Amino acid sequence: MTYAASTEPLYRLPLGDWVDTAIATITSTFDGFFDGVKTVLLGGYDGLALVFTGPPVWIVALVLVGLAFWTKGWKLAVGALVGFAVIVGVDQWENAMATLALVIVAGAIALMIAIPLGILAARNDRLSGALRPVLDFMQTMPAFVYLIPTVVIFLTGAVPGIVATIVFALAPGVRFTELGIRGVDSEVVEAGQAFGATPGRILRQIQIPLALPTIMAGINQVIMLSLSMAVISGLAGAEGLGRDVVAALARVDVALGFEAGLGVVILAMYLDRMTSALADRAPVSRALKLAAV
Repeated sequence: MTYAASTEPLYRLPLGDWVDTAIATITSTFDGFFDGVKTVLLGGYDGLALVFTGPPVWIVALVLVGLAFWTKGWKLAVGALVGFAVIVGVDQWENAMATLALVIVAGAIALMIAIPLGILAARNDRLSGALRPVLDFMQTMPAFVYLIPTVVIFLTGAVPGIVATIVFALAPGVRFTELGIRGVDSEVVEAGQAFGATPGRILRQIQIPLALPTIMAGINQVIMLSLSMAVISGLAGAEGLGRDVVAALARVDVALGFEAGLGVVILAMYLDRMTSALADRAPVSRALKLAAV
C-alpha cells in the first residue's frame, strides 16, 4: 500500500505578495518622481548614444583608439582598432555604441553612489555593519530579478535597464572603496593628524590617494558588472547588443548570437584594459612598481 506525498507546504510566507504590494504602492505614490527620473536618465542616455552614433564611425573609433593609446600605449590602441574593425565588420557598431552609452551612464551613477557610501562605511563601523547584509543581498540576487520591478515602474526601454544595472553593479564599488580606505596604514593617518591635518584633508590627501589602486579595482568591477547587466537589459527592451542576444535566443539564430556576443567580448576587453591602465597610472601604483624594481 502506497501513500501519495502531500504537496501542501507546512506554512506559506506571502513575501512575494508583500513585495508586489509594496512596488505597486511605491509606483502609484511616487509616480511623478519616477517620471522625472525617467526623463533625466533617458535624456542622458540618448545624448551619449547620439555622441557615439551621430558622427561617422571612423571618427568615433579613432577617438576611442586615441584614448587607448593615451592610457596604455600602442599595443592597446592596435588591439582596440582591430576589435572595433571586427564590430563594424559584423554590423554591430550602433548596437555596441548603444550598449557602451548605457554602461557609461549606469556605471557613472553607480560610482557616484558607491564611492561616497564606501568612504562613509570605512569611517563608521555601524554603517558598515548595516550595509554588509544589504550588499550581500544585492550581489547574490539573480540579475534577471532586478528587471522585474524596474519594468513595472519605468515600463520597457533603456531606463529600466539603466536602473537595474545601477543596483546590480553598486555593491563592488562600495566594498572596494571601504576596503581601500580601511587598508591605509594607520601610522600614516596618525602622522597627518600629528601635523594638524583635518579629517577632510586626511581623507583627500592621504587616504584616497593611498587607497586609489583598490578603488580603481572596484571601478573596474562596477564597469564589468554594468556591461553584463546591460546585455541582460535587452530583455527589458533596451537597445544595444543585449537586444540582439535576446533576439538570437528567441529565434535560435546562432550567427546573430555569436556576432552580438563577440561585440560584448570586445567591449568588455576594451573597458577592462582601459580601467586597469588608469589604475596603473595612479601615483601610488607607480611608486609601488618603482619600489619593487
